[in-house]
Amino acid sequence: MTSQAPSSSPIGVGLLRPRRVCVIPQERPIIVTVDGPAGTGKSSVSRELAHRLGLDFLDTGAMYRAATAIMLDRGLTVGQIERFVAVVMSADLHFDWNEDPPVILAWDVPIDHRIRDADVTEHVSPVSAIRQLREHMVLKQRIIGHQHPRLVTEGRDQGSIVFPDAEVKFFLWATPEVRAARRAEQLRAGGVSDVDEARLCEEIQARDLRDSTREVGPLVCPPDAIRVDTSSLSFDQVVQRLEQDVRARVLGA
Repeated sequence: MTSQAPSSSPIGVGLLRPRRVCVIPQERPIIVTVDGPAGTGKSSVSRELAHRLGLDFLDTGAMYRAATAIMLDRGLTVGQIERFVAVVMSADLHFDWNEDPPVILAWDVPIDHRIRDADVTEHVSPVSAIRQLREHMVLKQRIIGHQHPRLVTEGRDQGSIVFPDAEVKFFLWATPEVRAARRAEQLRAGGVSDVDEARLCEEIQARDLRDSTREVGPLVCPPDAIRVDTSSLSFDQVVQRLEQDVRARVLGA
């Protein structure tokens, strides 16, 4: 999947724009889950899908990244589980839903500027495997789903664990080689000239293995999810495919 969104902005970059007229009737609650491994474009695709359908958007990966940033900035480690989880709980991670995409806050202070840094990316996978942290995050995500019952939510366990009764579930996939190439393109666009795609591919495969074999909230494709291979699809093609599937399921269109 190429990284060209309708605005020509790279995957992962938020856009400020007016919400479209709701495609799904306002009185109609619906949860749409989008799961998949790193590098499949889940966040950008889910955000655009929510925009097109007139739904809210939840980036659960931002929550785990925020927790990781808190750990690093407080000088904690994954071995200090009780203290770490207590600090994260005290931060009361939540979103400012007045922004598009919603901005994540810790102690009521925006933390978006920090969560995409390289050290956060490096440590987020082992942090996400902490049972106590995932239990806390799942609870918060379900509360968000109750508060925002018209929601597109993306992550790795949204359709399998957090919202098992979601009306529409998707699982995005792409080969590790394609995902490594996309990541390399992002890095070069960000000014990084020395990019080792082979190493990126190895890191992606290692993360896939960690995420799919962890005991709590593993990365799996829910049996009732619609699996979409994005390897040869453009951004618009993926979003259009998901939008058509939701419309067909909900509106019969």
